[in-house]
Amino acid sequence: MPATVIVKRVSEQADLDIVFALRREVFVVEQNCPPELEWENEDVSIHFLATVDAEPAGACRWRKTDKGYKLERFAVLKKFRGFGVGQAMVQTVLDDLPADADYIYLHAQTPAVSLYKRFGFEVMGDEFEEAGIKHFKMVKS
Repeated sequence: MPATVIVKRVSEQADLDIVFALRREVFVVEQNCPPELEWENEDVSIHFLATVDAEPAGACRWRKTDKGYKLERFAVLKKFRGFGVGQAMVQTVLDDLPADADYIYLHAQTPAVSLYKRFGFEVMGDEFEEAGIKHFKMVKS
């Protein structure tokens, strides 16, 4: 059982390289997401790296869109799932958003819907497919 989960905002290239490697492992390798769909909007996103006992474990980001603030690319390495890494990332990202962030949304992979519901997100609309993976749009109430 891991002792310490830390999530931090990162911008240094060395940290971003770790973030992108984690996302590649989860989305491209494990979930067969097309790489060209995985790498977009990197330069306009705020990135986060999660560690468990100082070992890289997860990554995520947020970005401002024309609709509001979108939480994206939540990825936790398989060996660290079930230890609260995802919850720690969601909380850290929500805490990092600007105070005037009034419309906060995301596209949740179907199995992760319950995680986001714990933070006040509600499903909006029908299930859809994105990058070959089933999702629901969720909006924070």
